[in-house]
Amino acid sequence: MDKQHRSLHDVHSSVDITSKKNGWRKIMAFFGPAYLVSVGYMDPGNWATDLAGGSQFGYTLIWVLLCSNLIALFLQSLCTRLGIVRGKDLAQCNRETYPKGMNFVLYLLAEIAIAACDLAEILGMAIGLQLLFGLDLMWGVLISFGDTFLLLYLQRLGIRKMELFIIGTIFIIGMCFLIEMFLAKPDMHALAKGFIPSLPNTQALYIAIGIIGATVMPHNLYLHSALVQTRKIGKDHNSIKKAIKYNFWDSAIALNLAFFVNAAILILAASVFHKNGMTEVAELEDAHKLLSPTIGSEWASRLFAVALIAAGQSSTITGTLAGQIVMEGYLQLRISPALRRIITRLLAVVPAVIVIALMGNKGVGKLLIFSQVLLSMQLSFAIIPLIYFVSDKKQMGRYAIPTLSKIIGWLIVVLVGGLNLKLVYESIQDILKTDLNPTLKILLVIGGIGLLVLLALTIIYPLYKRTHKVNIDIHKDAVIAITEVSGFNTIAVALDYSEVDQKTISYALKLAHEHTTMVLIHVVESAAALRSGPETQDYETHKDLKRLREYVDFISSKGYNVISVMGYTNRVKEIAKSCETYAADLLVVGSHGHRGLKDFIYGETVNNLRHKVKIPVFIAQ
Repeated sequence: MDKQHRSLHDVHSSVDITSKKNGWRKIMAFFGPAYLVSVGYMDPGNWATDLAGGSQFGYTLIWVLLCSNLIALFLQSLCTRLGIVRGKDLAQCNRETYPKGMNFVLYLLAEIAIAACDLAEILGMAIGLQLLFGLDLMWGVLISFGDTFLLLYLQRLGIRKMELFIIGTIFIIGMCFLIEMFLAKPDMHALAKGFIPSLPNTQALYIAIGIIGATVMPHNLYLHSALVQTRKIGKDHNSIKKAIKYNFWDSAIALNLAFFVNAAILILAASVFHKNGMTEVAELEDAHKLLSPTIGSEWASRLFAVALIAAGQSSTITGTLAGQIVMEGYLQLRISPALRRIITRLLAVVPAVIVIALMGNKGVGKLLIFSQVLLSMQLSFAIIPLIYFVSDKKQMGRYAIPTLSKIIGWLIVVLVGGLNLKLVYESIQDILKTDLNPTLKILLVIGGIGLLVLLALTIIYPLYKRTHKVNIDIHKDAVIAITEVSGFNTIAVALDYSEVDQKTISYALKLAHEHTTMVLIHVVESAAALRSGPETQDYETHKDLKRLREYVDFISSKGYNVISVMGYTNRVKEIAKSCETYAADLLVVGSHGHRGLKDFIYGETVNNLRHKVKIPVFIAQ
């Protein structure tokens, strides 16, 4: 596959490891992907289970967090191995292995998991804004839609800039809780005893299931297998071996930071709420309200809210990337990042708005828990194929995992799958006890049975069906047929009266023949022109008209027929309209080479023009 067919093709192999000669620089170049993944392990969806565990059982369940972190580290290291060795992400490998219909169902489940995760992040950010600024939850949810543009901007800056942004938010979260720890003064002896495994009662078991289910995120498995491919490495054994090793350490450091955040929330709840007899604190709002009076510092509540906003903001970025990966991998469908972001966000915003409108703030806590149940339902469908793929010696060669790792992997499947099935079963039982419509109850039971059948197929199918040949390329095979193209009869030339015009006109003349008609287009964008259009008589308009006549005279002297067009207001619309009016068969336009923030400030003409006109566009740089 060429680069256009790769996972996250726009940033694939964009960080060149092979060019780094210095030892430390080479190692640091590998670091980054795991930080984008780690924010999923500290998103607002995890906070409720951590608060409940700490407030009810003190430090007793911190060992569950540690086990969850070790499970996550093991699974994420398998993802990096898959991406590095096979050069494909988990969704692409699934597409190669499972039948078409089953892949579509797996895709839908992955999208549901991403939407559920995004839902938790939206609610977390909205709650954080409410706690910090007193903003209504509904407005907080709607404001969260605006981070669509932040993600698009970060994507244009490159994968390394996005990684730095995420690391910055992790630093903010970590510092907030470090200060919280200093204010809370936890009992270090009791904390150390919490690492000894114990479950006081069945309620503790239920919370432990919730902690594990909320910690290991299914979309992170898709994401990490693609993100490691942003590093350009050699294909020899030594390079692959080093890449696997350094990505493991990247994962270990990043996930330990996530463990610190989750542990800090549990420790905070244990040392502040459990210690003072407040054993029913599980809602984020309750924790925020009780922190300051209990600790004796108003900064405790403020830092909690700031960390919550940072966690929600950073997690939502990685959810969108995961959505892009599963859509391209399962469906061979690539859409613009803007549309992908809007779809992901709407899938989360719409249910959040409906629940808040119907149930008010009280429904938010239940919605957060429901989002974690949805995540739990999808987890096994990502873990099982992953273990199959990295165990396959035919595909992985010498990099297939050893027997001990296989045993550990399948034990994790049994543990996580069993615990999550238990959580889902109990959730369905609770729903069946309500006054829900009988038809909906039947559909719920049928859905549960369907999931069990799909789970069985996920396990059994690879054992009896060898990998079948499936085209995982986004683009169809090209059939090359050379057709004769006549010269350009009418060439439209967009002018902006900058130093780029010289190149634009030069290229237009080179592409013309002796009978070509040149259409010279300039758009006036002064304040008066925006208001008055063609009736404008300001200084800039007069000056631009004079310059346009000079250009007409120059090209006419070369023997070409020239038409001049003066447009007003919108550059893109005016140029596209002129191309259509004069039946141009080529548009020549200059590019200034700016991007990112400058595109936002000055406007982006070339890219928008390409989608507005139906003729070839020649970009002079």
